[in-house]
Amino acid sequence: MLVDAASLYFRAFFGVPESVTAPDGMPINAVRGFLDMNATLIERRRPARYVACLDLSWRPAFRVALLPSYKAHRAAPGGGGGEIIPDRLVPQIPVLLDALAALGLATAGADGFEADDVMATLAARDADPCEIVTGDRDLMALADDRVRVLYVGRGVAKLEDLGPDEVQARYGVPAAQYADFAALRGDPSDGLPGVAGVGPKTAAVLVTRFGSVEQIVAAALSSDDGFPAGAAAKIRAARDYLSVAPGVVRGRTDAPLAEIDDALPQAPADPAALVALADRYGIDSSINRVLNAIARALG
Repeated sequence: MLVDAASLYFRAFFGVPESVTAPDGMPINAVRGFLDMNATLIERRRPARYVACLDLSWRPAFRVALLPSYKAHRAAPGGGGGEIIPDRLVPQIPVLLDALAALGLATAGADGFEADDVMATLAARDADPCEIVTGDRDLMALADDRVRVLYVGRGVAKLEDLGPDEVQARYGVPAAQYADFAALRGDPSDGLPGVAGVGPKTAAVLVTRFGSVEQIVAAALSSDDGFPAGAAAKIRAARDYLSVAPGVVRGRTDAPLAEIDDALPQAPADPAALVALADRYGIDSSINRVLNAIARALG
């Protein structure tokens, strides 16, 4: 199980009331929600291995160099390169990472890469069946006979278990070509403009008929008569954008990651630290949920 950590803790922060606080009044809603979500995932799916994947670079330089608008609307003012994160969430992130470490649940991240690349790399370098937990649709591209995407766009309680057949049924394109479809359609949440006038239906038709973005552009430039009416001109007009968009959307499988001991832990890695975290932040019930879920998964 590869978990998109930021996807879950942002959802936890906005999904659990901010009135949930530690004994000293510090907001702890994201930590509680994050741990509870992971407990549910581990208990339901019973993985043998687990990695929480981190955004060590939420807006990697190589993607910004290709497309300056990439996530630009989410960048904190001042030019420091940081992401806009709610003030009450910021101090909670180290706490939930400390909780994962004390529990013995593995984490992984790579400088210069985002969690999508970490998950793509870990999924690609292994032969075991794999489940990717995310609210990011771009990860749909990884679905295949071995990799399932557990999409939590509507929350963990309503997660959708998607393989290649389900991705094909939902979007009308093979999962392996989801990145081409996404580049055409665009994604405002990531600052990906897409091709003006090309919506999801037309994007699916183009990908199905011609293949990759590169093949679609080549066909448009040759005035292929297989194009839907008016689409060739739109593709030609967006040629510069389409020359870089695939490199922005596609997950990298070469993130520099060391070998990870990702086996589900038989016992907490640091019981004393776990007790201290539970006492200081009042998260004992959430920690116990995770411990019980691990025990059941291992049982």
